[in-house]
Amino acid sequence: MSKRPAYLWDYKISEADFQAILSGKLTKGRLNRDWAAIRLLEYAPYAEIIQLLGYRTIIENWHRWRTQIRAESRIRGFDFLVEWLPEHHPERLDRTYADE
Repeated sequence: MSKRPAYLWDYKISEADFQAILSGKLTKGRLNRDWAAIRLLEYAPYAEIIQLLGYRTIIENWHRWRTQIRAESRIRGFDFLVEWLPEHHPERLDRTYADE
């Protein structure tokens, strides 16, 4: 049995269900794609966030997700990424952390 990610500590959903929710293929009540993305942005390590969401998805959706993130350090970090990356490295927008 594989270990569940730490950011799912308070939900009884499998990692596979989380992946399906994150991709928009599954909704469970109020658990939808935005919920999954926000959960990642708040609790997952940076590399995992980029691997699962990708730079383009973060940049395109940050304006919606930003107000629901509680940690100021996360907000500042992703604010910087969203502003800096398209201007300085637009070629990375279609890549994930694993591609680098």
